[in-house]
Amino acid sequence: MAVYGIDLGTTYSCIARIDDVGRPTVLRNIEGADTTPSVVYFESADSVVVGQSAKDATVLDPDHVVQLIKRDMGDVVPREFHGRTYTPEEISARILRKLVDDAKATAGEEARDVVISVPAYFGLAERDATRKAGEIAGLRVLDVVAEPIAAALDYGALEGDEERGDRAVLVYDLGGGTFDTTVLTLRGRELTVLCTDGAKELGGSDFDDRIVAHLVERFRERFPDADDPLSDPQSETQLRKDAEEAKKALSFRERYTVRVMHQGRVEAVELTRGLIEELTRDLLDRTVDITRRTVELAAERGVPSFDDVLLVGGATKMPAVAAALRTQFGFEPRLHNPDLAVARGAAFYALDRAAYMVSSGELSDEQAPDVPETGLTHRPYEISTVASRGYGIRVTDIDTGREYVTHLVHANDGLPASVTDDFFTLRDGQRQVRIQVMEQAGAVESEELAHNTAVAQGTLKIPPGKPARWPFQCVFTLDASGLLTVVATERESGEQIEISIQIGGLSQEAVDEARVAMSRQRIG
Repeated sequence: MAVYGIDLGTTYSCIARIDDVGRPTVLRNIEGADTTPSVVYFESADSVVVGQSAKDATVLDPDHVVQLIKRDMGDVVPREFHGRTYTPEEISARILRKLVDDAKATAGEEARDVVISVPAYFGLAERDATRKAGEIAGLRVLDVVAEPIAAALDYGALEGDEERGDRAVLVYDLGGGTFDTTVLTLRGRELTVLCTDGAKELGGSDFDDRIVAHLVERFRERFPDADDPLSDPQSETQLRKDAEEAKKALSFRERYTVRVMHQGRVEAVELTRGLIEELTRDLLDRTVDITRRTVELAAERGVPSFDDVLLVGGATKMPAVAAALRTQFGFEPRLHNPDLAVARGAAFYALDRAAYMVSSGELSDEQAPDVPETGLTHRPYEISTVASRGYGIRVTDIDTGREYVTHLVHANDGLPASVTDDFFTLRDGQRQVRIQVMEQAGAVESEELAHNTAVAQGTLKIPPGKPARWPFQCVFTLDASGLLTVVATERESGEQIEISIQIGGLSQEAVDEARVAMSRQRIG
C-alpha cells in the first residue's frame, strides 16, 4: 500500500503519491480535476457532498454549505446541520475522505497512510486538529508537514539539488485563505527552515471579498432603492462565485465584466486589473510586511540573499504579487506549481517519513507501506525546522501581583528545542502551583496575557512548610513536528509532573465516535 501526500487547503485540496519511477503524481478526482474545492454540502442527515458539486450547491442551498473550514481548525466552532453538530475536524475529515476515495478510483488502491500539509505558522491546536481530521477520515496520519517545506521538497527533488550546490530559498505562499513566508536553506539533502512568519486569515478569499464589496457598491449606486444583495444568501453566493472568477480572469486579462443580479435587476460592472489591484492593495501590503520581517530575520541569521524566490498558492498567479516583490525587494520570483507543489512535496515527505518510521521501529514490517521500486537509491531528506510560535508559562510578579507570560521557546527557535528555567512559589506554606502553558497568539511575541493562548495546564505539589520563593524547575521540549512536552519538578522531594498537551479540541473517544458516525454517511 502506497503513501500519499495531501494538501488540505482552505479553498482547494489536492492528493499526490510517488509513482513507480520516483516522480510525484497528482491524482485527479472523479470529476477529472487536479484539485478539489474544500467545500462541504450537508445535503441531508445521511448524505454529504464534497468538492465542485458542493460549491455549486452554495447558490441554491447556502445555509447547508461550509467553506473556508481550515480557518477554524484548532478552534471550537461547531456547525449544526439536519439536527447534528459538526466540529471543524469532522468537516475537514469529509474533505479528506473525498480525496482518498477519488484517489482509490484513480489509482486502484486504498489510500491509508498519509502526510497532511499545514501552514508553517500553525500552532499546537491547529496541527492536532489536522491530525484528528485524518483519523476521523479513517487514515493513518504519519505526520503533518509545513506547506513551505513541502513546496521546497517538490522544487529540490525535481531538479538535482546536489548538482546545483548549496542555496537559500524564500517561499512566498499565498493560498485561498492563509499566507506564510519562509526562508529555507538546502545543502544536498539537508533542508533547514531558517525562519517563518504568516497570517491565519489572509488569502485569496479576502481579495474576493473586496471585489464583492465593490460589485455591491456599484449595484446599489445604480439601484438605491434595492435591498443589499448581501442580505440574500443566494445573491451573496453568486457574487462570491463571480468575484473569484473575475479575479482569476484578471490575472490574464486586463478587463472583465460581471453581471450583478438581485431582485430581478441587473447591473453590468466592468472590472479592470488596475482597479482590483487598487481595491486589494492593503492586503498585498500586509503580505509584503510579513515578508520583510522574514527577510530581515534571515539576514540576521546569515542569509542576506536568496538563490530562488518561489511563489506557491493559487493567489500568487495575480501579477501584482510578483510585481510587489520585485519593487519592494528586487526579487525575481518564479511561479512553482502554485496549485500542486504542496501536495507533490507532501508525497515526497510521506515517502521519507514512512521509510524512517520503518527503520526506527515505529512501524512494524506488517504495518509498513509500500515503497515504489523506482530503481533509484532513495535517501531521505534531513529536515530541520523552527518553532512556529513562542511557548511559555503564565507567571505572577511576587511584588506587584502583575500576571504575564514568560516565554521559554521563541518563534523561529531551531527544533528540536529543550529549554530549562527555574520558577518560584508566591506564598509561605504554598502546597501546590498551577502551571499554565501559554502559546503566542499574535504575529509578534508579547508577554501580555491577552496576546497569548492557554494550551495546557498541570498542578505540581510542593512539600509542606516551605517559604515563599521556593524554587521548582520547568523543562519545555518542542520536537521537530511541533509537539510540546512540559516537565515540572520540585527538586527536594523529587515530585514531578509531565503535562500532557491536551489541546482543547476532540478527545480520542470523540474522534472514534466521529469516525463511526462518518462511516454511516454517504460522501460523494
